[in-house]
Amino acid sequence: MGTSMSQTASKALGAPAAPDAGRWKALVFIALAQLMVVLDATIVNIALPSAQQDLGISDGNRQWVVTAYALAFGGLLLFGGRIADLWGRKKAFVVGLGGFAAASALGGAATNEAMMFGARALQGVFGALLAPAALSLLAVMFTDAKERAKAFGIYGAIAGGGGAVGLILGGFLTEYLDWRWTFFVNIPFAIVAAAGAYFVIREPEGGRNRSPLDIPGVILSTLGLVALVYGFTRAESDGWSDSVTVGMFVASAVLLLAFVVVESKVKAPLLPLRVVTERNRGGVYLSLGLAIIAMFGLFLFLTYYLQIVKGYSPVKTGFAFLPMIVGMITGSTQIGTRLMTRVAPRLLMGPGFLVAALGMLLLTRLEIGSSYAALLLPAMLLLGLGMGTAFMPAMSLSTQGVEPRDAGVASAMVNTSQQVGGAIGTALLNTIAASATTSYIADHIVGATSRSQQQLVQLEGMVEGYTSAIWFAVGILVVAAAIALTFVNAGRPGTTAVTGSDEDAADEVPIPVVAH
Repeated sequence: MGTSMSQTASKALGAPAAPDAGRWKALVFIALAQLMVVLDATIVNIALPSAQQDLGISDGNRQWVVTAYALAFGGLLLFGGRIADLWGRKKAFVVGLGGFAAASALGGAATNEAMMFGARALQGVFGALLAPAALSLLAVMFTDAKERAKAFGIYGAIAGGGGAVGLILGGFLTEYLDWRWTFFVNIPFAIVAAAGAYFVIREPEGGRNRSPLDIPGVILSTLGLVALVYGFTRAESDGWSDSVTVGMFVASAVLLLAFVVVESKVKAPLLPLRVVTERNRGGVYLSLGLAIIAMFGLFLFLTYYLQIVKGYSPVKTGFAFLPMIVGMITGSTQIGTRLMTRVAPRLLMGPGFLVAALGMLLLTRLEIGSSYAALLLPAMLLLGLGMGTAFMPAMSLSTQGVEPRDAGVASAMVNTSQQVGGAIGTALLNTIAASATTSYIADHIVGATSRSQQQLVQLEGMVEGYTSAIWFAVGILVVAAAIALTFVNAGRPGTTAVTGSDEDAADEVPIPVVAH
């Protein structure tokens, strides 16, 4: 009976009878583009010290190599998602890839800091067009519940594990070639993905949103998100009480509140509030953003811990993250994909975040002499398994049941929650760690008489700072699990959604409906 209901609903909504024959080939190129964007977020971090030295970038300005990208990417994602709905996702995807490749070439050829910052900002602009187009293409091409689970399993594994792969690749390129190759490596990725997309992707008809562009919404959302991301970035370097930091947070709150008011009143909003107020999607965006806060801070701490405290080389550091990648791929493609059509999404997301929290909890026992095999290895495996299992249904649910005309902007919201979560996580957890390190050193440095004792106290202080911040990350993951378990109440794919109120009764159609 469930099947006949699903067929009836699909016919009523005008869903295509047969899915696109080339969809699995298309997935390869979409996944490749996603890998390139995720890689870029971490690959440049490893190359930053070498690039800074070559280009004569001051310590005060070096953060702009990361910040210029984050501001453009985070600020323009909603606009990029709306452009994808307006132009068509395939066109937005190919244009985004071309622009990203050109910006990468500019970054690799940079001769001074201004050229480098400009190239990074341009990468962010085209990344903001590319990322939502990639996810929304999956949403409109994979409509069968089991196939959708597999496709999003692969996509989720790449979205989660790509950052750690970036650390390995960044280490190799910086150590054995030159930092410029961390930019040039994007060009072949982009060319192959764009050519493949152009010839293979067949976007379903009738899914475009041709309404006029909501210019006030574009301006308010872009400025509001830029102010928010910049506020957290400044907090990291200048402190939370800095007048500019406080001003940025106040401006962000005012702009984003004005954005919500505008979106509720205009005829063709940039972000239709129906996309975020539906409790399942709202729960996904919130829990995913929180989980990313915990993850991004951890990447940073473990990189420093392994390189400075343990003395690992960049390549060895990258390989040390492999268990996390293996865990993520296993969690996403084996656990998530196999169980997603059998259990409700919240029963994968909630426990997934809790398993990741358990891995994080192990890392609170970190010390200078901690064994990689006894502590870091199991902690990373648990983190990867938990995150991979939770990411997969989250990615799928974020665009499930959404009208085709909103697919781009719904996909942009996933990326926005991740991007803003990453900026918040890096700044928030870094500030907590720095403050704990300072107080530990102040308390213990007096008794250290020799230089070697002072160095030991400084290393101990560093590790104390990391463990203090990791405790916060554990709490954040537990909150993410609680949100996933309470907000997300959709049934398993192929069954009717569990709705939050009588107002939602009209939405009680089988979940795998993403095409008119």
